[in-house]
Amino acid sequence: MQFLVFIIAYPFLWIISILPFRIFYWLSDGVYFLVYYIFGYRKKVVRANLALALPHLSDKERLVIEKKSYHHLCDMFMEMIKTMTISSEEMNRRFIITNIELLKEYEHKEKSIMLLASHYASWEWLLALNQKVSYQGVGVYKKLSNKYFDKLIRDIRSKYNTELVTTSKTIPYIARNQKEHILSVYGLASDQSPKAGRIFHWKPFMGIEVPAHTGPEMLAKRYDLNVIFAKVKKVRRGYYEATLVPISDDPRSVPDFGITDAFIQEVEKQIREAPEYYFWTHKRWKHRR
Repeated sequence: MQFLVFIIAYPFLWIISILPFRIFYWLSDGVYFLVYYIFGYRKKVVRANLALALPHLSDKERLVIEKKSYHHLCDMFMEMIKTMTISSEEMNRRFIITNIELLKEYEHKEKSIMLLASHYASWEWLLALNQKVSYQGVGVYKKLSNKYFDKLIRDIRSKYNTELVTTSKTIPYIARNQKEHILSVYGLASDQSPKAGRIFHWKPFMGIEVPAHTGPEMLAKRYDLNVIFAKVKKVRRGYYEATLVPISDDPRSVPDFGITDAFIQEVEKQIREAPEYYFWTHKRWKHRR
Protein backbone atom coordinates (compact mmCIF):
# COMPACT_ATOMS: atom_id res chain seq x y z
CA MET A 1 0.00 0.00 0.00
CA GLN A 2 2.85 2.41 0.83
CA PHE A 3 4.38 1.89 -2.60
CA LEU A 4 1.01 2.31 -4.33
CA VAL A 5 0.41 5.64 -2.63
CA PHE A 6 3.91 6.76 -3.57
CA ILE A 7 3.73 5.85 -7.27
CA ILE A 8 0.36 7.62 -7.55
CA ALA A 9 1.60 10.75 -5.79
CA TYR A 10 5.10 11.06 -7.27
CA PRO A 11 4.14 12.14 -10.84
CA PHE A 12 1.94 14.92 -9.43
CA LEU A 13 4.75 16.10 -7.14
CA TRP A 14 7.22 16.16 -10.03
CA ILE A 15 4.82 18.12 -12.27
CA ILE A 16 4.26 20.63 -9.45
CA SER A 17 8.03 21.02 -9.05
CA ILE A 18 8.56 22.08 -12.68
CA LEU A 19 5.76 24.64 -12.81
CA PRO A 20 6.79 28.28 -13.43
CA PHE A 21 6.82 30.15 -10.13
CA ARG A 22 3.80 32.32 -10.97
CA ILE A 23 1.61 29.27 -11.63
CA PHE A 24 3.29 27.43 -8.76
CA TYR A 25 2.14 30.06 -6.25
CA TRP A 26 -1.35 30.17 -7.75
CA LEU A 27 -1.50 26.48 -6.94
CA SER A 28 -0.24 27.21 -3.44
CA ASP A 29 -3.13 29.68 -3.03
CA GLY A 30 -5.51 26.88 -3.94
CA VAL A 31 -3.88 24.56 -1.40
CA TYR A 32 -4.24 27.31 1.21
CA PHE A 33 -7.97 27.58 0.51
CA LEU A 34 -8.40 23.83 1.00
CA VAL A 35 -6.17 23.58 4.08
CA TYR A 36 -7.57 26.62 5.86
CA TYR A 37 -11.21 26.96 4.81
CA ILE A 38 -12.22 23.40 3.87
CA PHE A 39 -10.18 21.11 6.11
CA GLY A 40 -9.35 23.60 8.87
CA TYR A 41 -6.04 21.83 9.54
CA ARG A 42 -5.15 22.22 13.23
CA LYS A 43 -7.04 25.49 13.54
CA LYS A 44 -7.78 24.89 17.22
CA VAL A 45 -4.09 24.30 17.92
CA VAL A 46 -3.04 27.43 16.02
CA ARG A 47 -5.59 29.65 17.75
CA ALA A 48 -4.69 28.29 21.18
CA ASN A 49 -0.98 28.84 20.48
CA LEU A 50 -1.51 32.40 19.25
CA ALA A 51 -3.65 33.24 22.28
CA LEU A 52 -0.97 31.88 24.63
CA ALA A 53 2.02 33.47 22.92
CA LEU A 54 0.48 36.79 21.80
CA PRO A 55 -2.09 37.67 24.50
CA HIS A 56 -1.47 41.41 24.04
CA LEU A 57 -3.03 41.31 20.56
CA SER A 58 -6.74 41.50 19.85
CA ASP A 59 -8.69 38.58 18.37
CA LYS A 60 -8.81 40.44 15.07
CA GLU A 61 -5.04 40.97 15.01
CA ARG A 62 -4.39 37.32 15.83
CA LEU A 63 -6.78 36.24 13.06
CA VAL A 64 -4.73 38.22 10.52
CA ILE A 65 -1.56 36.46 11.72
CA GLU A 66 -3.35 33.11 11.64
CA LYS A 67 -4.36 33.44 8.00
CA LYS A 68 -0.93 34.70 6.95
CA SER A 69 0.74 31.83 8.79
CA TYR A 70 -1.39 29.28 6.91
CA HIS A 71 -0.53 30.96 3.62
CA HIS A 72 3.14 30.71 4.49
CA LEU A 73 2.75 27.11 5.69
CA CYS A 74 1.39 26.11 2.28
CA ASP A 75 4.06 28.09 0.43
CA MET A 76 6.88 26.46 2.37
CA PHE A 77 5.73 22.90 1.85
CA MET A 78 5.17 23.64 -1.82
CA GLU A 79 8.69 25.07 -1.96
CA MET A 80 10.02 21.83 -0.52
CA ILE A 81 8.46 20.08 -3.53
CA LYS A 82 10.01 22.71 -5.80
CA THR A 83 13.42 21.71 -4.45
CA MET A 84 13.12 18.47 -6.45
CA THR A 85 13.98 20.26 -9.69
CA ILE A 86 15.07 23.80 -8.83
CA SER A 87 18.46 24.76 -10.26
CA SER A 88 21.40 25.84 -8.12
CA GLU A 89 21.34 29.26 -9.77
CA GLU A 90 17.66 29.78 -8.97
CA MET A 91 18.13 28.58 -5.40
CA ASN A 92 21.03 31.00 -4.85
CA ARG A 93 18.91 33.83 -6.22
CA ARG A 94 16.01 33.09 -3.90
CA PHE A 95 17.86 32.11 -0.72
CA ILE A 96 20.68 34.48 0.20
CA ILE A 97 23.07 34.04 3.14
CA THR A 98 24.09 37.52 4.18
CA ASN A 99 27.30 36.71 6.09
CA ILE A 100 28.67 33.45 4.71
CA GLU A 101 32.15 34.75 5.56
CA LEU A 102 31.49 33.69 9.16
CA LEU A 103 31.58 30.05 8.09
CA LYS A 104 34.73 30.73 6.09
CA GLU A 105 36.38 31.95 9.29
CA TYR A 106 35.34 28.80 11.14
CA GLU A 107 36.71 26.66 8.31
CA HIS A 108 40.16 28.09 8.97
CA LYS A 109 39.82 27.16 12.66
CA GLU A 110 39.10 23.55 11.61
CA LYS A 111 36.16 23.06 13.93
CA SER A 112 32.81 21.58 13.02
CA ILE A 113 29.59 23.53 13.54
CA MET A 114 26.23 22.96 15.15
CA LEU A 115 23.83 25.05 13.05
CA LEU A 116 20.59 25.62 14.93
CA ALA A 117 17.41 26.73 13.18
CA SER A 118 13.77 27.13 14.11
CA HIS A 119 10.55 26.19 12.35
CA TYR A 120 10.32 29.70 10.97
CA ALA A 121 10.30 31.12 7.42
CA SER A 122 12.25 28.44 5.47
CA TRP A 123 14.58 26.00 7.17
CA GLU A 124 14.25 23.67 4.17
CA TRP A 125 16.18 25.94 1.82
CA LEU A 126 19.05 26.31 4.29
CA LEU A 127 20.57 23.41 2.38
CA ALA A 128 21.69 26.05 -0.14
CA LEU A 129 24.44 26.87 2.34
CA ASN A 130 26.33 23.73 1.33
CA GLN A 131 27.11 25.19 -2.09
CA LYS A 132 29.23 27.90 -0.49
CA VAL A 133 31.48 26.05 1.97
CA SER A 134 33.73 23.01 1.96
CA TYR A 135 32.15 21.52 5.09
CA GLN A 136 30.14 18.32 4.86
CA GLY A 137 26.54 19.42 5.28
CA VAL A 138 24.50 17.17 7.57
CA GLY A 139 20.78 17.47 8.26
CA VAL A 140 19.31 15.73 11.30
CA TYR A 141 15.74 14.60 10.65
CA LYS A 142 12.97 12.35 11.90
CA LYS A 143 12.39 9.31 9.70
CA LEU A 144 8.98 9.00 7.97
CA SER A 145 6.89 5.87 8.41
CA ASN A 146 6.38 5.49 4.64
CA LYS A 147 9.80 4.31 3.42
CA TYR A 148 9.20 5.53 -0.14
CA PHE A 149 8.29 9.06 0.88
CA ASP A 150 11.13 8.94 3.40
CA LYS A 151 13.53 8.25 0.52
CA LEU A 152 11.98 11.08 -1.49
CA ILE A 153 12.48 13.51 1.41
CA ARG A 154 16.07 12.33 1.78
CA ASP A 155 16.65 12.80 -1.95
CA ILE A 156 15.17 16.31 -1.86
CA ARG A 157 17.11 17.37 1.21
CA SER A 158 20.31 15.71 0.00
CA LYS A 159 20.79 18.18 -2.83
CA TYR A 160 24.00 20.20 -2.74
CA ASN A 161 25.95 17.49 -0.92
CA THR A 162 23.75 17.41 2.18
CA GLU A 163 23.76 14.13 4.05
CA LEU A 164 20.71 13.22 6.13
CA VAL A 165 21.01 11.42 9.45
CA THR A 166 18.11 10.22 11.58
CA THR A 167 17.91 11.45 15.17
CA SER A 168 18.72 7.99 16.53
CA LYS A 169 22.00 7.82 14.58
CA THR A 170 23.21 11.38 15.20
CA ILE A 171 25.64 10.68 18.06
CA PRO A 172 27.57 7.82 16.40
CA TYR A 173 27.65 9.80 13.14
CA ILE A 174 29.20 12.86 14.79
CA ALA A 175 31.60 10.68 16.78
CA ARG A 176 32.81 9.04 13.56
CA ASN A 177 33.28 12.37 11.79
CA GLN A 178 35.24 13.75 14.73
CA LYS A 179 37.48 10.68 14.79
CA GLU A 180 38.11 10.89 11.06
CA HIS A 181 38.55 14.71 11.15
CA ILE A 182 35.68 15.36 8.73
CA LEU A 183 34.65 18.98 9.18
CA SER A 184 30.86 19.19 9.12
CA VAL A 185 27.91 21.50 9.63
CA TYR A 186 25.16 19.73 11.59
CA GLY A 187 21.78 21.36 10.98
CA LEU A 188 18.99 20.92 13.52
CA ALA A 189 15.60 22.60 13.91
CA SER A 190 15.12 22.11 17.63
CA ASP A 191 12.58 24.65 18.81
CA GLN A 192 9.75 22.16 19.31
CA SER A 193 8.64 20.40 22.48
CA PRO A 194 10.76 17.43 23.60
CA LYS A 195 9.20 14.13 24.61
CA ALA A 196 7.95 14.00 28.20
CA GLY A 197 10.66 11.50 29.18
CA ARG A 198 13.46 13.74 27.88
CA ILE A 199 12.77 16.95 29.74
CA PHE A 200 15.88 18.27 31.50
CA HIS A 201 15.40 22.03 31.32
CA TRP A 202 12.53 24.51 31.43
CA LYS A 203 12.75 27.97 29.91
CA PRO A 204 10.25 30.81 29.36
CA PHE A 205 9.34 30.93 25.67
CA MET A 206 7.02 33.71 24.51
CA GLY A 207 6.23 34.32 28.18
CA ILE A 208 5.32 30.70 28.97
CA GLU A 209 7.61 28.27 30.80
CA VAL A 210 8.08 25.21 28.60
CA PRO A 211 10.61 22.35 28.30
CA ALA A 212 13.46 22.88 25.87
CA HIS A 213 15.47 20.50 23.72
CA THR A 214 18.93 20.24 25.29
CA GLY A 215 20.35 17.65 22.89
CA PRO A 216 22.10 20.16 20.58
CA GLU A 217 23.85 21.77 23.54
CA MET A 218 24.92 18.37 24.87
CA LEU A 219 26.37 17.43 21.48
CA ALA A 220 28.13 20.79 21.07
CA LYS A 221 29.80 20.41 24.46
CA ARG A 222 30.71 16.75 24.03
CA TYR A 223 32.33 17.26 20.62
CA ASP A 224 33.43 20.91 21.01
CA LEU A 225 31.36 22.26 18.13
CA ASN A 226 30.96 25.92 17.28
CA VAL A 227 27.29 26.88 17.70
CA ILE A 228 25.52 29.19 15.24
CA PHE A 229 21.90 30.20 14.91
CA ALA A 230 20.49 30.58 11.39
CA LYS A 231 18.14 33.55 11.49
CA VAL A 232 15.99 33.24 8.37
CA LYS A 233 13.91 36.16 7.14
CA LYS A 234 11.20 36.00 4.50
CA VAL A 235 11.88 38.97 2.23
CA ARG A 236 8.87 38.36 0.01
CA ARG A 237 7.06 35.38 -1.45
CA GLY A 238 9.63 32.83 -2.58
CA TYR A 239 12.65 34.87 -1.39
CA TYR A 240 14.56 34.48 1.86
CA GLU A 241 17.65 35.81 3.62
CA ALA A 242 19.58 33.96 6.29
CA THR A 243 21.91 35.67 8.74
CA LEU A 244 24.28 33.49 10.78
CA VAL A 245 24.30 34.50 14.45
CA PRO A 246 27.20 33.18 16.57
CA ILE A 247 26.08 31.65 19.87
CA SER A 248 29.34 30.10 21.11
CA ASP A 249 32.79 29.22 19.77
CA ASP A 250 33.75 27.65 23.12
CA PRO A 251 30.68 25.67 24.21
CA ARG A 252 32.43 23.84 27.04
CA SER A 253 32.99 27.12 28.86
CA VAL A 254 29.28 28.05 28.74
CA PRO A 255 27.25 27.28 31.90
CA ASP A 256 24.77 24.42 31.57
CA PHE A 257 21.73 25.34 29.47
CA GLY A 258 23.30 28.66 28.47
CA ILE A 259 23.46 27.65 24.79
CA THR A 260 19.89 26.34 24.89
CA ASP A 261 18.64 29.56 26.48
CA ALA A 262 20.48 31.73 23.93
CA PHE A 263 18.95 29.73 21.08
CA ILE A 264 15.41 30.11 22.47
CA GLN A 265 15.93 33.85 22.87
CA GLU A 266 16.93 34.12 19.21
CA VAL A 267 13.82 32.20 18.15
CA GLU A 268 11.68 34.54 20.24
CA LYS A 269 13.19 37.57 18.49
CA GLN A 270 12.27 36.08 15.12
CA ILE A 271 8.69 35.44 16.13
CA ARG A 272 8.15 38.88 17.64
CA GLU A 273 9.48 40.56 14.49
CA ALA A 274 7.04 38.73 12.17
CA PRO A 275 4.89 36.08 13.92
CA GLU A 276 3.10 35.10 10.71
CA TYR A 277 6.12 33.09 9.54
CA TYR A 278 6.29 30.78 12.56
CA PHE A 279 4.78 27.30 12.37
CA TRP A 280 1.95 27.67 14.87
CA THR A 281 0.53 24.26 13.94
CA HIS A 282 3.03 22.51 16.22
CA LYS A 283 1.89 21.77 19.77
CA ARG A 284 4.82 23.74 21.20
CA TRP A 285 3.09 24.60 24.46
CA LYS A 286 1.51 21.22 25.22
CA HIS A 287 3.84 20.85 28.23
CA ARG A 288 3.93 24.02 30.28
CA ARG A 289 3.97 25.16 33.86
